[in-house]
Amino acid sequence: ILDGVTTNPSLMAMEGITGKDNVMKHYKTICEIVDGPVSAEVISTDFKGMVEEGKILADIDENIVVKVPMIKDGIKAISWFTENGIATNCTLVFSAAQAILAAKAGATYLSPFVGRVDDIGWDGIGLIKEIAEIYSIQGYDTLILAASIRNSKHIIDSAKAGADVV
Repeated sequence: ILDGVTTNPSLMAMEGITGKDNVMKHYKTICEIVDGPVSAEVISTDFKGMVEEGKILADIDENIVVKVPMIKDGIKAISWFTENGIATNCTLVFSAAQAILAAKAGATYLSPFVGRVDDIGWDGIGLIKEIAEIYSIQGYDTLILAASIRNSKHIIDSAKAGADVV
C-alpha cells in the first residue's frame, strides 16, 4: 500500500541506524522493499556539500529522491539537481513563499510541515490549500508531499486540500 517512503537522519538515528555505511545500506534496503520514490536527506547545509552528498545518494538506486532543506543554498542545490536530472524533495517548508521558490527551482516534491505549522499556531492544512491553489494557477509541476502528519485527520484533510502525497 506504500507508494513511497520519506526518511530523515534524526529518525534513522532514533532507530539505531548511524554511520554513513549503515545509513547507505538502509536506504538500499528500503529501495528493495518499496517500489516507489524514497526520499534520502542530505545533512550538509552548504551548496557544495549538498550537491556532493546528493550525487552519492542518487547513485544508490533509481528511486532515490534527494531531500534538500529549504535554505538559500538548498534552493541552489535543487536547481543544480534539476538541471542534472536528479529528483528532489524540498523539506522544512513553512510558507507559500518558500513553496514558490522550491517550484521555481524545479523541486520534484515539496514537503510542507503540517503538524509543525499547527504547533506554532498557524494552519497547516490551510498552508497545503494555499500552496495547491498557487501551484494550480501558476502551472507548477512540483508535487505537494504533506509532511509532519500527526493524525489520521491530517491525512484526510491534506488529501482534500490538494496534497499529492501524504
